[in-house]
Amino acid sequence: NACYTTGTCEIQDDFQQLLKKMLDADRLIFATPIFFMTVCAQAKMLIDRSQCLWAHKYVLKKQIITTERDRRAMVIAVGGSKSTKQFESIRLTMKSYFDVLQINYVTNLFINKVDGLSEIQKHPSALKEAFRLGKELITAESPLPQKPINVELT
Repeated sequence: NACYTTGTCEIQDDFQQLLKKMLDADRLIFATPIFFMTVCAQAKMLIDRSQCLWAHKYVLKKQIITTERDRRAMVIAVGGSKSTKQFESIRLTMKSYFDVLQINYVTNLFINKVDGLSEIQKHPSALKEAFRLGKELITAESPLPQKPINVELT
């Protein structure tokens, strides 16, 4: 329970370096395949390891980032289902995660019906949309949206 008393993770591994990079970043793109209606295991492990940030912010009542910065994030998720409902869970997960990271959640790019190796290549607009949204993310100086903008490709 060290994360609840110190707000840091006592397990020393690559997480600390990755966390520092994410907290130092003004822009973040979180990309994941969707498995069983949520983020993949590796992404979930990163999110779960960040429980120390949640404790830092909500248990210890301390801000993680103390300077005011325009920080923005987007999600790119690819799933095999024909249903766009496969993205409902990730919206809630990422809203919570970005809240803990103190970064504004501005955009989602969700691509469904992509399940096999290289199937994304059958979506010619997917890469174009990813580049467009990425460019908007890094050049954005506009007011923040009330909720994330959703771009869904089928």
